[in-house]
Amino acid sequence: MPSAGLAPRRVLQLTALLTMFALFAAQLVTALVPYVPVFIAASAANLALDLYLQRKQPGLLSLLGKIRFDITIRQLLRDMLILVGLLRIDGIEPLAEQSPLTISLLGFYALHFACTAAAVLVRRTRSLPIVTRNIDTTGLRLSAAPPRIFARRHAYRLLTFSIPATAGLLATAATKDALWGGIGLGVSVALIAGGTVYLASWLLPKKRAKNGEAVIEWLDRWLAEYQPTVGMYFSGGATSAYQANMWLSTLSQLDGNPLIVLRERFMVQKIDSTDVPIICFPKVATMFSLEQSTLKVLLHPANAAKTSQVLRIPSIKHAFINHGESDKLSSCNPYAKAYDEVWVAGPAARERYQLADIGVEDKDVREVGRPQLSPIRPYAGPPTGPFTTVLYAPTWEGWDGNPGNTSVVLAGENIVRNLLADPGVRLIYKPHPMTGSQNPAAGAANERIKAMIREANARRSGVRPGPEAAAELERRAEELSLLTAKKFRKSADEQERMMLQGKPDGDIRAAIAEATLAWEQAYWAALPEWEHHIVESRPAIFSCFNQADLLISDVSSVVSDWLSSEKPYAVANTSGMTEAEFRAGFPTVRAATILAPEADGVAGLLAAVRDPSLDLYAEARAELKEHLLGPSDPPSLVRFNAAALALAAKADARRARVAARVAAEIPAQREEEAEESAAADELETA
Repeated sequence: MPSAGLAPRRVLQLTALLTMFALFAAQLVTALVPYVPVFIAASAANLALDLYLQRKQPGLLSLLGKIRFDITIRQLLRDMLILVGLLRIDGIEPLAEQSPLTISLLGFYALHFACTAAAVLVRRTRSLPIVTRNIDTTGLRLSAAPPRIFARRHAYRLLTFSIPATAGLLATAATKDALWGGIGLGVSVALIAGGTVYLASWLLPKKRAKNGEAVIEWLDRWLAEYQPTVGMYFSGGATSAYQANMWLSTLSQLDGNPLIVLRERFMVQKIDSTDVPIICFPKVATMFSLEQSTLKVLLHPANAAKTSQVLRIPSIKHAFINHGESDKLSSCNPYAKAYDEVWVAGPAARERYQLADIGVEDKDVREVGRPQLSPIRPYAGPPTGPFTTVLYAPTWEGWDGNPGNTSVVLAGENIVRNLLADPGVRLIYKPHPMTGSQNPAAGAANERIKAMIREANARRSGVRPGPEAAAELERRAEELSLLTAKKFRKSADEQERMMLQGKPDGDIRAAIAEATLAWEQAYWAALPEWEHHIVESRPAIFSCFNQADLLISDVSSVVSDWLSSEKPYAVANTSGMTEAEFRAGFPTVRAATILAPEADGVAGLLAAVRDPSLDLYAEARAELKEHLLGPSDPPSLVRFNAAALALAAKADARRARVAARVAAEIPAQREEEAEESAAADELETA
């Protein structure tokens, strides 16, 4: 089915390429014959097609670049064919009329290459050794970025500024009057020359930010003034930002001055709205400014290749907090022993580390709960309306290709088919954002599941919320966007975004939380209660929890988080184990209904949700909740904050020991130097 959906697009792309080559052939033939009407039409259409593809299919044109047929070659070929056509047309003098046109065209290309070179220099001067957000950068003399057409869109600039030249030359071909070609080329040369001069103005001192050394000095001063105490360190790919985002609210509520430390430039804009200062250190050399700062603790939500680089800073204590806990091997990675402490939700994770025997000592494991679970509402009884809302939230396929990682491939379609067969079920499907990133079969199964849900919705009907619900959702979305959206003009670059995303005005965390909650309420209110839903990025998983009466998932952190509600849940077993082996191997499923790949237990599962007397796991869920997440008193945030303060105290103690040792060594060193000096004086006297 996915290949069938992609077929029309591939046919369209192939047609566009064949059309372009056909137009080049038509230009060549009609230039040599010559046949002026077709020559003009083919030349104009060829340029217009390239412009269209630049805007609509840039990926297709990048393929041409891989075979050395990039935009510069294509435009040069078009212009050469036009010049050949002018040579072949009677009535145009080659030396008296065409030579000036050729020289002007060469001048246009020389200016184009000069503009490209200027763009490279400008980009280099605007690339700073660090990237910041939520920090006042007025001291760095940052400036707005130059227009994209000059600074970054070289291909589009060449095509756009070639339009007057091409139009003038084709007018010369039609009228045999070289004046038109001269006018068109003059306009093109003026545009590219003016653009080059304008772009070069960004190399002048008044538009240049401080150099790299001055930027690091500014950063050191800012760190000394802000005095960070606890931070979160994160490095990862474009789809992994959720691992850090889930900790933003917790980090902002800790005692002290929080900080977010990133390593990838693009990640600065992937982090959700927060009032916590953000610093990105693309290179490890600049990151050691942290060593001389007051930063005491770094929290790590994920293991990354670049984590080892920050672990070299001895003055900072490091705690691994993970981005969710499950029974998977990834939740007890041997890398965890590199940290000073490992913070887990409850006793289950502590036991998991000890059973794994990977070198993490029990004294270094600290139970802190899961502070971000507070928005999840507790179980309030069986569904009372006409529909039972089921959340199917499978995890992704993982890095190791184990078929038991995700149910999407082996069981997903069966689960969804059985759910959709029950007229009293409303399904919310929220796949993991990385589904299909490693295994194409998972991505294909995900698309088939979505198609099944859309087809089921087409067969359903009922009352829809009125237009006022949609209007309310739009209003709430706009309010949230004003607080959270990163609105920049298209030409904005990294430096301009740093300038615009300076220190926030006041504490926006509470305002964002309130606006997000209002948007989520408006979102669900705007949807018919009978309609199945596919949720991609928003709303967040916890909002989906609060809508659902039942969760179906895999062995993942979603299950552990869901248990805080104590609602019924089921876990798909695609591991090949028996149910007894599966329950023994994965403690998080002990209070779950186990679904085989055929998903033939869905009907009984739904009956138990609707009739609590059939629910065999209610008490087990309450017990498992505390085992996985720890006690509810004191609150998780209190325990988490206490752990951060205790680890900071260890960092202070270590710094005190180092300072005392240095203080003791200095007098001894001075005494030794004095003795050496005295001995030297005696030798001189002798």
